Amino acid sequence: MGESRRRAETMRAMRAMRASATAPATPPPPASLAESCDLCGNDLPDDHRHMLHLGERYILCTCETCLAMKAGDADLRPTGSRTLWLEDFDLPDEVWAAFQIPVGLAFFLRSSGVGRMAAMYPSPAGATECELQFADWERLVTLNPVLEDLEADIEALIVNRMTEPHEHVVAPIDEAYKLVGMIKANWEGISGGDALAKAVPAFFGQLREKAPS
Repeated sequence: MGESRRRAETMRAMRAMRASATAPATPPPPASLAESCDLCGNDLPDDHRHMLHLGERYILCTCETCLAMKAGDADLRPTGSRTLWLEDFDLPDEVWAAFQIPVGLAFFLRSSGVGRMAAMYPSPAGATECELQFADWERLVTLNPVLEDLEADIEALIVNRMTEPHEHVVAPIDEAYKLVGMIKANWEGISGGDALAKAVPAFFGQLREKAPS
């Protein structure tokens, strides 16, 4: 399968994340090698921009024209642009355990719509939310003051505890949903399979390449 097709499949999975794990399954859209703007339908280059629908919390692929026209809409926001690796991040095991996230991979975002922090973890069904206690998050912020600058809605703290050493990065929210879409697209069997075991490190490797040197 070519790189363009893999990208297209991942983006289709990202667009479907508005559905919850309990929502009825819907047939997948027809395969397409080219990505198009979700607002006007024009073809997009590989390095196109994204917007977040605040109310429904899904990602839109957008051309530059639509991005400029819709950036002021109340329901839409351009996704973040910075990638910041946190090499000295302090996340003790007992703090992680307090989050009660069942897997070693998650992202955290500040939602302006509900006025609180949210924790999401990827699954074969898409992004699954885990209830996050305010006191637990504040404890993490106290240990890592850099999190005070996490921009609401458009940035996420992504945590990968599936590898050693653990990885922590502040990234645009579309990268977090891209990770979820990638996992959904590559999941095989009960445990995820070999393809998933290779895809997760590859995702973080690509994300590291985007960080400023």
